[in-house]
Amino acid sequence: MTSKVKIDKSRLPSRHVTEGPEHAPHRSYYYAMGLTDEEIHQPIIGVATSWNEAAPCNISLMRQAQAVKKGVAAAGGTPREFTTITVTDGIAMGHEGMKSSLVSREVIADSVELTMRGHCYDALVGIAGCDKSLPGMMMAMLRLNVPSVFIYGGSILPGTFKGRPVTVQDIFEAVGKYSVGELSDEDLHELETKACPSSGSCGAQFTANTMATVSEAIGLALPYSAGP
Repeated sequence: MTSKVKIDKSRLPSRHVTEGPEHAPHRSYYYAMGLTDEEIHQPIIGVATSWNEAAPCNISLMRQAQAVKKGVAAAGGTPREFTTITVTDGIAMGHEGMKSSLVSREVIADSVELTMRGHCYDALVGIAGCDKSLPGMMMAMLRLNVPSVFIYGGSILPGTFKGRPVTVQDIFEAVGKYSVGELSDEDLHELETKACPSSGSCGAQFTANTMATVSEAIGLALPYSAGP
């Protein structure tokens, strides 16, 4: 249940858009989106994700954001969902697109920070699942200096190939075997269709899983929520 207690927002950023007669124009936009008086005068919590359809590491984040929004509302906050970009190394590598990868980290951090500051949100829950989106989201949290929690989208499940568990790492190795004639076209194709059977980040200790562990170690993620 949401709290019915009047919140003192005198020290919260959202006071600049929700409190006092001079902010009636600001509030009118919240009414346009269906918010109630109570929701407008509660703390406003940004729920940021790097959801997109570029890769499996991001594809489920929108669904996870809905669970976060329910939790925010249950605790007496008003969630406002927004998204940022990602450039996925697993698809961007090996061609001109790789030059976009590291730059995307800065764009993610900047876009999250701009959204939070521009709309005077009081706190942030950030959900990310791909290599550069994790550090980008965490960089924004540190720069904003508002209460923040990082949530990892999670690692992909292993697939099964000829009775053994496999991940994308096995496909990389298989390409090498194929190039020297140690793997057939049929086996390579079967492996690539089986190694990544679900949503989630690359199933190996690459950047995403490594940064997820870091998120716990530096205290931005709840204990036991993101590490291996």
